[in-house]
Amino acid sequence: MDIGEDERAGGEEVGIAGAVGRPTIYDVAREAGVAASTVSRALSHPGRVSFKTAEHIRKVADEIGYQATKIERDLPQQRSSLLAMVVADITNPVFFGIIRGAERTAAHAGYTMLVLETQESEEHERQALERVQPAVDGIILTSSRLSDSAIRDLAKRKPLVVLNRTVGQVPSVTSDNVKAIKRATEHLVESGVNAITYLAGPDASWADGMRWRGLREASMELNLKVRRIGPCLPTMRGGAAAVEEWLRTPTPGVIAYNDLIAIGFIRAVMSAGRRVPEDVSVIGFDNILDAELVEPRLTTIAAPLVSLGSAAVNYLLRNTRTQSEGAVEPVLLPARLVVRDSTVSHRSR
Repeated sequence: MDIGEDERAGGEEVGIAGAVGRPTIYDVAREAGVAASTVSRALSHPGRVSFKTAEHIRKVADEIGYQATKIERDLPQQRSSLLAMVVADITNPVFFGIIRGAERTAAHAGYTMLVLETQESEEHERQALERVQPAVDGIILTSSRLSDSAIRDLAKRKPLVVLNRTVGQVPSVTSDNVKAIKRATEHLVESGVNAITYLAGPDASWADGMRWRGLREASMELNLKVRRIGPCLPTMRGGAAAVEEWLRTPTPGVIAYNDLIAIGFIRAVMSAGRRVPEDVSVIGFDNILDAELVEPRLTTIAAPLVSLGSAAVNYLLRNTRTQSEGAVEPVLLPARLVVRDSTVSHRSR
Protein backbone atom coordinates (compact mmCIF):
# COMPACT_ATOMS: atom_id res chain seq x y z
CA MET A 1 0.00 0.00 0.00
CA ASP A 2 1.36 3.39 -0.95
CA ILE A 3 1.09 6.78 0.65
CA GLY A 4 1.94 10.15 -0.79
CA GLU A 5 5.46 11.52 -0.54
CA ASP A 6 4.30 14.15 1.92
CA GLU A 7 2.74 11.51 4.17
CA ARG A 8 5.85 9.31 4.15
CA ALA A 9 7.87 12.22 5.44
CA GLY A 10 6.42 11.85 8.92
CA GLY A 11 2.86 13.01 9.31
CA GLU A 12 0.51 13.10 12.23
CA GLU A 13 -1.93 10.53 10.93
CA VAL A 14 -3.19 8.03 13.43
CA GLY A 15 -4.60 5.28 11.41
CA ILE A 16 -7.61 3.11 11.61
CA ALA A 17 -11.11 4.33 12.28
CA GLY A 18 -13.03 2.87 15.14
CA ALA A 19 -10.32 2.99 17.82
CA VAL A 20 -11.71 3.06 21.31
CA GLY A 21 -11.21 6.04 23.63
CA ARG A 22 -10.20 8.94 21.36
CA PRO A 23 -11.02 10.40 17.95
CA THR A 24 -9.08 9.14 14.93
CA ILE A 25 -8.11 10.65 11.63
CA TYR A 26 -11.19 8.95 10.16
CA ASP A 27 -13.44 10.80 12.60
CA VAL A 28 -11.87 14.09 11.52
CA ALA A 29 -12.34 13.17 7.86
CA ARG A 30 -15.99 12.27 8.37
CA GLU A 31 -16.79 15.48 10.28
CA ALA A 32 -14.86 17.65 7.82
CA GLY A 33 -16.37 15.97 4.76
CA VAL A 34 -13.00 15.12 3.20
CA ALA A 35 -10.86 12.02 2.61
CA ALA A 36 -8.58 10.71 5.37
CA SER A 37 -5.57 11.28 3.11
CA THR A 38 -6.55 14.97 2.82
CA VAL A 39 -6.67 15.22 6.62
CA SER A 40 -3.22 13.65 6.81
CA ARG A 41 -1.77 16.17 4.35
CA ALA A 42 -3.49 19.10 6.03
CA LEU A 43 -2.12 18.21 9.46
CA SER A 44 1.33 17.09 8.33
CA HIS A 45 2.08 19.46 5.43
CA PRO A 46 -0.62 22.13 5.19
CA GLY A 47 1.11 23.75 2.23
CA ARG A 48 -0.01 20.81 0.11
CA VAL A 49 -3.68 21.63 0.47
CA SER A 50 -5.48 24.93 0.17
CA PHE A 51 -5.32 27.32 3.13
CA LYS A 52 -9.11 27.21 3.46
CA THR A 53 -9.19 23.41 3.54
CA ALA A 54 -6.31 23.18 6.03
CA GLU A 55 -7.94 25.67 8.38
CA HIS A 56 -11.28 23.88 8.15
CA ILE A 57 -9.68 20.53 8.98
CA ARG A 58 -7.68 21.93 11.89
CA LYS A 59 -10.83 23.54 13.28
CA VAL A 60 -12.75 20.25 13.08
CA ALA A 61 -9.83 18.38 14.67
CA ASP A 62 -9.80 20.82 17.59
CA GLU A 63 -13.57 20.63 18.01
CA ILE A 64 -13.71 16.84 18.29
CA GLY A 65 -10.55 16.60 20.39
CA TYR A 66 -8.31 14.86 17.87
CA GLN A 67 -4.64 14.73 18.89
CA ALA A 68 -1.64 13.01 17.36
CA THR A 69 -0.30 10.19 19.49
CA LYS A 70 3.00 10.54 21.32
CA ILE A 71 4.66 8.08 18.97
CA GLU A 72 3.69 10.32 16.07
CA ARG A 73 5.04 13.47 17.72
CA ASP A 74 8.34 11.82 18.59
CA LEU A 75 8.81 9.92 15.35
CA PRO A 76 11.92 11.09 13.46
CA GLN A 77 11.31 12.16 9.88
CA GLN A 78 13.19 9.26 8.33
CA ARG A 79 12.76 5.56 7.76
CA SER A 80 12.63 3.45 10.91
CA SER A 81 13.81 0.15 9.31
CA LEU A 82 10.87 -1.49 11.10
CA LEU A 83 8.18 -3.61 9.46
CA ALA A 84 5.02 -4.91 11.13
CA MET A 85 3.34 -8.26 10.51
CA VAL A 86 -0.19 -8.60 11.86
CA VAL A 87 -1.34 -12.18 12.61
CA ALA A 88 -4.73 -13.40 13.77
CA ASP A 89 -3.57 -15.98 16.35
CA ILE A 90 0.06 -16.40 17.39
CA THR A 91 -0.70 -19.89 18.76
CA ASN A 92 -1.85 -21.15 15.35
CA PRO A 93 1.08 -23.12 13.87
CA VAL A 94 0.24 -21.92 10.37
CA PHE A 95 1.84 -18.59 11.20
CA PHE A 96 5.17 -20.10 12.32
CA GLY A 97 6.47 -20.66 8.80
CA ILE A 98 5.06 -17.38 7.51
CA ILE A 99 6.71 -15.40 10.30
CA ARG A 100 10.03 -17.22 9.86
CA GLY A 101 10.12 -16.59 6.11
CA ALA A 102 9.19 -12.94 6.58
CA GLU A 103 11.65 -12.33 9.41
CA ARG A 104 14.60 -13.88 7.58
CA THR A 105 13.93 -11.86 4.43
CA ALA A 106 13.42 -8.65 6.40
CA ALA A 107 16.65 -9.15 8.36
CA HIS A 108 18.59 -9.83 5.17
CA ALA A 109 17.34 -6.48 3.85
CA GLY A 110 18.31 -4.65 7.05
CA TYR A 111 14.84 -4.46 8.60
CA THR A 112 13.45 -5.62 11.94
CA MET A 113 10.09 -7.39 11.92
CA LEU A 114 7.48 -6.65 14.60
CA VAL A 115 4.74 -9.27 15.07
CA LEU A 116 1.33 -8.15 16.33
CA GLU A 117 -1.46 -10.55 17.36
CA THR A 118 -5.13 -9.62 16.94
CA GLN A 119 -6.77 -12.68 18.57
CA GLU A 120 -9.08 -13.10 15.55
CA SER A 121 -10.66 -9.72 16.43
CA GLU A 122 -11.29 -6.91 13.95
CA GLU A 123 -11.35 -4.40 16.81
CA HIS A 124 -7.99 -5.58 18.14
CA GLU A 125 -6.57 -5.42 14.63
CA ARG A 126 -7.70 -1.81 14.20
CA GLN A 127 -6.23 -0.79 17.54
CA ALA A 128 -2.91 -2.54 16.89
CA LEU A 129 -2.57 -0.90 13.49
CA GLU A 130 -3.39 2.51 14.90
CA ARG A 131 -0.63 2.19 17.50
CA VAL A 132 2.09 0.81 15.24
CA GLN A 133 1.37 2.42 11.89
CA PRO A 134 3.24 5.70 12.42
CA ALA A 135 6.40 3.92 13.63
CA VAL A 136 6.97 1.41 10.81
CA ASP A 137 7.97 1.64 7.16
CA GLY A 138 5.46 -0.97 6.01
CA ILE A 139 2.83 -3.47 7.13
CA ILE A 140 1.95 -7.07 6.23
CA LEU A 141 -1.61 -8.12 7.04
CA THR A 142 -2.06 -11.90 7.31
CA SER A 143 -5.62 -13.26 7.40
CA SER A 144 -6.93 -9.76 8.07
CA ARG A 145 -10.44 -9.30 9.42
CA LEU A 146 -10.66 -5.71 8.16
CA SER A 147 -12.98 -4.82 5.29
CA ASP A 148 -11.58 -4.24 1.81
CA SER A 149 -12.36 -0.52 2.05
CA ALA A 150 -10.52 -0.17 5.38
CA ILE A 151 -7.47 -1.93 3.94
CA ARG A 152 -7.49 0.24 0.81
CA ASP A 153 -7.74 3.37 2.96
CA LEU A 154 -4.76 2.27 5.04
CA ALA A 155 -2.85 1.50 1.84
CA LYS A 156 -3.10 5.14 0.80
CA ARG A 157 -1.08 6.16 3.83
CA LYS A 158 1.34 3.31 4.47
CA PRO A 159 3.06 0.73 2.22
CA LEU A 160 1.22 -2.52 2.83
CA VAL A 161 0.89 -6.08 1.52
CA VAL A 162 -2.05 -8.39 2.21
CA LEU A 163 -1.27 -12.06 2.77
CA ASN A 164 -3.76 -14.92 2.24
CA ARG A 165 -6.25 -12.54 0.62
CA THR A 166 -6.67 -10.33 -2.41
CA VAL A 167 -7.96 -6.75 -2.22
CA GLY A 168 -8.42 -4.63 -5.30
CA GLN A 169 -5.66 -2.02 -5.83
CA VAL A 170 -3.61 -3.45 -2.95
CA PRO A 171 -0.49 -5.66 -3.29
CA SER A 172 -1.23 -9.22 -2.18
CA VAL A 173 0.44 -12.62 -1.83
CA THR A 174 -1.57 -15.82 -1.58
CA SER A 175 -1.50 -19.52 -2.40
CA ASP A 176 -3.75 -20.97 -5.10
CA ASN A 177 -6.66 -21.98 -2.84
CA VAL A 178 -9.10 -22.83 -5.60
CA LYS A 179 -6.78 -25.13 -7.53
CA ALA A 180 -5.60 -26.83 -4.32
CA ILE A 181 -9.13 -27.58 -3.10
CA LYS A 182 -10.08 -28.94 -6.51
CA ARG A 183 -7.13 -31.35 -6.35
CA ALA A 184 -8.16 -32.45 -2.85
CA THR A 185 -11.71 -33.04 -4.07
CA GLU A 186 -10.47 -35.13 -7.00
CA HIS A 187 -8.44 -37.23 -4.56
CA LEU A 188 -11.52 -37.98 -2.48
CA VAL A 189 -13.59 -38.85 -5.54
CA GLU A 190 -10.86 -41.19 -6.78
CA SER A 191 -11.12 -43.06 -3.46
CA GLY A 192 -14.88 -43.53 -3.83
CA VAL A 193 -16.26 -40.49 -1.95
CA ASN A 194 -19.55 -39.20 -3.39
CA ALA A 195 -20.42 -36.48 -0.85
CA ILE A 196 -18.24 -34.00 1.05
CA THR A 197 -18.83 -31.77 4.06
CA TYR A 198 -16.78 -28.58 4.25
CA LEU A 199 -15.91 -27.42 7.78
CA ALA A 200 -15.82 -23.66 7.26
CA GLY A 201 -13.49 -21.15 8.87
CA PRO A 202 -14.26 -17.63 10.14
CA ASP A 203 -16.95 -15.67 8.31
CA ALA A 204 -14.64 -12.75 7.54
CA SER A 205 -11.90 -14.97 6.10
CA TRP A 206 -11.13 -14.42 2.41
CA ALA A 207 -9.31 -17.76 2.26
CA ASP A 208 -12.40 -19.52 3.60
CA GLY A 209 -14.51 -18.03 0.82
CA MET A 210 -12.04 -19.10 -1.85
CA ARG A 211 -11.79 -22.65 -0.50
CA TRP A 212 -15.57 -23.02 -0.43
CA ARG A 213 -15.74 -21.60 -3.95
CA GLY A 214 -13.17 -24.14 -5.15
CA LEU A 215 -15.10 -27.01 -3.57
CA ARG A 216 -18.38 -25.90 -5.13
CA GLU A 217 -16.80 -25.56 -8.56
CA ALA A 218 -15.27 -29.02 -8.20
CA SER A 219 -18.61 -30.48 -7.09
CA MET A 220 -20.29 -29.25 -10.25
CA GLU A 221 -17.50 -30.58 -12.45
CA LEU A 222 -17.48 -33.99 -10.72
CA ASN A 223 -21.22 -34.33 -10.03
CA LEU A 224 -20.58 -34.41 -6.30
CA LYS A 225 -22.79 -33.49 -3.34
CA VAL A 226 -21.29 -30.89 -0.98
CA ARG A 227 -22.50 -29.07 2.09
CA ARG A 228 -21.07 -26.60 4.56
CA ILE A 229 -20.88 -26.62 8.36
CA GLY A 230 -19.82 -23.46 10.14
CA PRO A 231 -18.40 -20.98 10.59
CA CYS A 232 -16.11 -22.92 12.92
CA LEU A 233 -13.46 -21.55 15.23
CA PRO A 234 -10.14 -22.12 13.39
CA THR A 235 -8.97 -24.35 16.25
CA MET A 236 -9.16 -28.00 17.30
CA ARG A 237 -12.05 -27.06 19.55
CA GLY A 238 -13.85 -25.67 16.50
CA GLY A 239 -13.37 -28.95 14.64
CA ALA A 240 -14.63 -30.99 17.57
CA ALA A 241 -17.71 -28.79 17.87
CA ALA A 242 -18.62 -29.52 14.23
CA VAL A 243 -18.87 -33.27 14.82
CA GLU A 244 -22.34 -33.21 16.36
CA GLU A 245 -23.83 -31.53 13.30
CA TRP A 246 -21.87 -33.79 10.92
CA LEU A 247 -23.18 -36.90 12.69
CA ARG A 248 -26.76 -35.87 11.95
CA THR A 249 -26.06 -36.20 8.20
CA PRO A 250 -22.66 -37.89 7.86
CA THR A 251 -20.74 -37.80 4.58
CA PRO A 252 -17.87 -40.09 3.53
CA GLY A 253 -15.60 -37.10 2.93
CA VAL A 254 -14.68 -34.00 4.95
CA ILE A 255 -12.48 -31.07 3.95
CA ALA A 256 -11.62 -28.62 6.72
CA TYR A 257 -10.70 -24.93 6.47
CA ASN A 258 -7.40 -25.69 8.20
CA ASP A 259 -5.44 -28.50 9.85
CA LEU A 260 -6.45 -27.55 13.39
CA ILE A 261 -10.14 -27.92 12.58
CA ALA A 262 -9.42 -31.22 10.79
CA ILE A 263 -7.45 -32.60 13.75
CA GLY A 264 -10.15 -31.59 16.23
CA PHE A 265 -12.77 -33.22 14.01
CA ILE A 266 -10.78 -36.48 13.72
CA ARG A 267 -10.32 -36.78 17.47
CA ALA A 268 -13.97 -36.09 18.25
CA VAL A 269 -15.43 -38.25 15.49
CA MET A 270 -13.25 -41.20 16.53
CA SER A 271 -14.38 -40.71 20.12
CA ALA A 272 -17.93 -40.95 18.78
CA GLY A 273 -17.14 -44.41 17.40
CA ARG A 274 -16.43 -43.57 13.75
CA ARG A 275 -13.28 -44.71 11.97
CA VAL A 276 -10.93 -42.53 9.91
CA PRO A 277 -10.55 -43.12 6.99
CA GLU A 278 -12.81 -46.20 6.79
CA ASP A 279 -16.00 -44.30 7.72
CA VAL A 280 -14.91 -40.79 6.78
CA SER A 281 -11.87 -39.45 4.90
CA VAL A 282 -10.57 -36.12 6.21
CA ILE A 283 -8.40 -33.47 4.53
CA GLY A 284 -6.99 -30.36 6.19
CA PHE A 285 -5.20 -27.28 4.91
CA ASP A 286 -1.76 -25.78 5.75
CA ASN A 287 0.40 -28.88 6.49
CA ILE A 288 1.36 -27.82 9.99
CA LEU A 289 3.73 -30.01 12.02
CA ASP A 290 0.85 -31.56 14.00
CA ALA A 291 -0.57 -32.99 10.77
CA GLU A 292 2.10 -35.70 10.88
CA LEU A 293 1.77 -36.29 14.62
CA VAL A 294 -1.98 -36.91 14.83
CA GLU A 295 -3.21 -40.50 14.47
CA PRO A 296 -4.11 -41.22 11.72
CA ARG A 297 -1.69 -38.86 10.03
CA LEU A 298 -3.57 -36.07 8.30
CA THR A 299 -3.86 -35.69 4.54
CA THR A 300 -3.57 -31.96 3.91
CA ILE A 301 -2.92 -29.21 1.41
CA ALA A 302 0.57 -27.81 1.88
CA ALA A 303 0.71 -24.08 1.39
CA PRO A 304 4.28 -22.75 0.92
CA LEU A 305 4.24 -20.93 4.26
CA VAL A 306 7.89 -19.83 4.44
CA SER A 307 7.77 -18.70 0.81
CA LEU A 308 4.56 -16.77 1.46
CA GLY A 309 6.19 -14.79 4.26
CA SER A 310 9.34 -14.16 2.25
CA ALA A 311 7.43 -13.11 -0.86
CA ALA A 312 5.28 -10.72 1.18
CA VAL A 313 8.35 -8.92 2.56
CA ASN A 314 10.00 -8.71 -0.86
CA TYR A 315 6.82 -7.28 -2.36
CA LEU A 316 6.46 -4.81 0.51
CA LEU A 317 10.05 -3.58 0.27
CA ARG A 318 9.73 -3.15 -3.47
CA ASN A 319 6.74 -0.90 -2.87
CA THR A 320 8.44 1.13 -0.13
CA ARG A 321 11.38 1.82 -2.44
CA THR A 322 9.63 2.45 -5.74
CA GLN A 323 6.23 3.72 -4.57
CA SER A 324 4.91 2.52 -7.90
CA GLU A 325 1.34 3.33 -8.84
CA GLY A 326 -1.06 1.79 -11.32
CA ALA A 327 -2.11 -1.81 -11.71
CA VAL A 328 -1.23 -4.07 -8.79
CA GLU A 329 -0.66 -7.70 -9.73
CA PRO A 330 -1.18 -10.27 -6.95
CA VAL A 331 1.53 -12.86 -6.30
CA LEU A 332 0.02 -16.36 -6.51
CA LEU A 333 2.06 -19.28 -5.16
CA PRO A 334 1.19 -22.95 -5.77
CA ALA A 335 -0.03 -25.37 -3.10
CA ARG A 336 0.21 -29.17 -3.19
CA LEU A 337 -1.75 -32.10 -1.80
CA VAL A 338 0.12 -34.25 0.76
CA VAL A 339 -1.59 -37.64 1.00
CA ARG A 340 -1.32 -39.44 4.35
CA ASP A 341 -3.44 -41.85 6.37
CA SER A 342 -6.66 -39.88 6.96
CA THR A 343 -7.76 -40.59 3.39
CA VAL A 344 -7.86 -43.82 1.43
CA SER A 345 -5.74 -44.09 -1.68
CA HIS A 346 -7.86 -44.98 -4.72
CA ARG A 347 -5.45 -47.83 -5.36
CA SER A 348 -6.65 -49.60 -2.21
CA ARG A 349 -10.37 -49.36 -3.06
